[in-house]
Amino acid sequence: MASSPGQVRKREVGPFLGVLIGALVGVSIALLGFYLAGWHARNMGWTLFLLVPICAGIAIALVTRKGDKAAAAAWLAVIVSLLILVATKMEGLLCALMAFVFVLAAVGIGILIGFLLEKLAKLLGRDPAMFRSVVFLALPLLIVGGHRAEDASWKHPRQEVVTNSIRLSAPPDQVWANIQSLDSLGGRKPLLMYVGLPIPMRCEMKGTGVGAKRTCYFDHGYIEETVLEWSPPYRMRLSIDRTNMPGRHWLEFEGAEYDLRADGTATVITRTTTIASGLYPAWYWQTLERWGVASEHEYLFRDLARRFSENSAQAGAR
Repeated sequence: MASSPGQVRKREVGPFLGVLIGALVGVSIALLGFYLAGWHARNMGWTLFLLVPICAGIAIALVTRKGDKAAAAAWLAVIVSLLILVATKMEGLLCALMAFVFVLAAVGIGILIGFLLEKLAKLLGRDPAMFRSVVFLALPLLIVGGHRAEDASWKHPRQEVVTNSIRLSAPPDQVWANIQSLDSLGGRKPLLMYVGLPIPMRCEMKGTGVGAKRTCYFDHGYIEETVLEWSPPYRMRLSIDRTNMPGRHWLEFEGAEYDLRADGTATVITRTTTIASGLYPAWYWQTLERWGVASEHEYLFRDLARRFSENSAQAGAR
């Protein structure tokens, strides 16, 4: 017998509404979990990247109650949650892209757990509505408990030291003059700068010698530094006093060093940056962090190489 128009409409709209409701529940749990376990926290680890998305997956499974709906809701919830965090500048685009796969996998685990809990409740003869209410009330408590346990065991941030070098066709005194202040930085950007890595714009130094202040401005935010060691034209070491970057409360730049070594008529310049990170698991985030810092070094080196190449070309033309 043919279906009535009302029945057809219900069959078409029902799955969509189920996915939408599941996604909204997942987004709510994810953002609540970020607020409880990640907002302004110095460490962002297993609670935020594993426990929170697992809880979101459990909630999605209990609401949708079907595998295809749950899978679609999971994708939608993860994408929307990360977009909200990026749009509100709670997190950067690059971090959101890196977190996507990890978080989505954790949500999938949560969905499986949710379906298993649903089956267990049926086997025990529990009232489904009451069971879901208890689980939904327990999820925030689980997130808070996990965050407190992780926070209590966390003692200090993980430190990473990144060092890169380049050979420039200029003597050390000329290179030294160019690394103190930079009126503008330009050139071809490394890959990560196209997906959210902060782009250095210029650096300004007030004074010279130990105690001088240096501020480096990015497309979003800035870094304030103080000179700790001053040995022109071969070495400058700075402490990083303040990092003002949106969505990066888990990362601190601690120090920067420039070492210059004469190599014939050229100079080998080495840049070292020390960062302190509260992102865990380290095996997942360490590579991205080191790649990001090395990309900043690369951008600076390319600009310096461009400057000295242009100077050499102008001198040759004369």
